[in-house]
Amino acid sequence: MKARISIPAQANKGDVLEIKTLVSHPMHSGFRRDAIGALVPRDIIKVFRCEYRERVVFEAEFGPGTAANPFLSFYIRADRSGEVKFIWVDQHGEQTEQVKLLEVVDKIK
Repeated sequence: MKARISIPAQANKGDVLEIKTLVSHPMHSGFRRDAIGALVPRDIIKVFRCEYRERVVFEAEFGPGTAANPFLSFYIRADRSGEVKFIWVDQHGEQTEQVKLLEVVDKIK
């Protein structure tokens, strides 16, 4: 899975940040048929989780009705500098992770 993540590299302490992520995934429901009429096997992302400084701050579960290339937008409050980890888990238990660093300062100049 390839993912695009929008998160600022730096924020003021206490700022509420909008985080956006888009993951490239076909999200096959298992109900569609291919060109010769055979069922396309189910292949979906089951869970997305975002951890900020090793705490879960956002989590979503997906089902077979989720569109391809899921896009998510959510908010976190910047309290201290640290890692923001993005984790996607598919139905087979395979996991994709990306980590972004967030620097929190008293005031951006």
